[in-house]
Amino acid sequence: MKLCMIGTGYVGLVSGVCFSDLGNNVVCVDKDKEKINLLNNGIIPIYEPGLEEILKRNFKANRLTFTTDLKKAVSNSDVIFICVGTPTKKKSNSADLKYVYSVANELKKIISKYKIIITKSTVPVTTGDRIEKILNNLKKKKLVDIVSNPEFLREGEAIRDFIYPDRVIIGTDSKKANRILRSLYLPIIKKTSRYFNTSRRGAEMIKYASNAFLATKISYINELANLCEKTGVDVKDISFGMGSDQRIGERFLRAGPAYGGSCFPKDTKALIDIANKFKTNLSIVKSVVKSNNQRKFLLINKVEKILNRKFRNKTITFLGVTFKPNTDDMREASSIPMINFLSNTSYISEFGRINSNGSIMTVTTDVEGSLCRIKVQPATTNVKLKIQSTRIRKSN
Repeated sequence: MKLCMIGTGYVGLVSGVCFSDLGNNVVCVDKDKEKINLLNNGIIPIYEPGLEEILKRNFKANRLTFTTDLKKAVSNSDVIFICVGTPTKKKSNSADLKYVYSVANELKKIISKYKIIITKSTVPVTTGDRIEKILNNLKKKKLVDIVSNPEFLREGEAIRDFIYPDRVIIGTDSKKANRILRSLYLPIIKKTSRYFNTSRRGAEMIKYASNAFLATKISYINELANLCEKTGVDVKDISFGMGSDQRIGERFLRAGPAYGGSCFPKDTKALIDIANKFKTNLSIVKSVVKSNNQRKFLLINKVEKILNRKFRNKTITFLGVTFKPNTDDMREASSIPMINFLSNTSYISEFGRINSNGSIMTVTTDVEGSLCRIKVQPATTNVKLKIQSTRIRKSN
């Protein structure tokens, strides 16, 4: 099948590469010329275990191509996946859908024969309705079907999650689109994955509901960890005992820092915003967001207590600053608010910036301290960071 992935971020790139490995012809489109040039040279702008090998294999087999030419890519494809970002709006909890709607307006000018247009991006309920209005003339001519097909890819485990998903969710009332997409996903469905056809709004809601529930599990075990510490109980034992109950499950019950990344923080806030628009109170989800925000400063409070607030001439190193292992993603990492807190105190006279990809972090303590350059690598069981430290003195 001929597929077009619009957006070569995490979702678009991983999905496109994996679809090509199933034998489909995939073209990935992005406005970023530099990124496309890198991809055409086999250089991946993100870190995901195993992705580079699969990309190069399918690129060599001519099943996978990268371009900035949206018109040509769409015209030559049967199924169009919208995989652009939906970040949280500034000074708001709502998802910013300008990139999604921008793509829809571009498609309106290009499409002249039947296409299935799929929102792979995480989008609020009714987003598909809005896209359908934008493409109203094409819909009337039966040239498009708008479908919601949310992704459930975990960073660091994305390839396995794509090939062996717990479920494939297809949101459409179009029998034609459902039949074509079932055929597309057939190699995956055969591996015991559940294929579930629901309404488009239902599919949009499933993604948000799933992420909010997993965020709730993380916050719950984190709060229990606080209690366990006070009572002298090992929270790992609690996680094992709870997780052994099949009704609960062991995943997402590992106590640690606040949850982060590109999904949970953004999606819990967006779900609250959706509920507010429909005049519904999601008090549990609101509590989860509040609990997670408080969790971000727990380790700082511990460090302050251990050092008795005497940070002078101390070097503080963050081992593993990304939001989880096996990724280079710094989005909403719990290390960032802790770093910012330290940089805004009198303990540290200068604090270098973290690059957007988390590659370099520089810390300078006041008067006589250490200059630490921390190069972030994908966190593994063996090596998490390369650290170079040089003593410095204040010049006279």
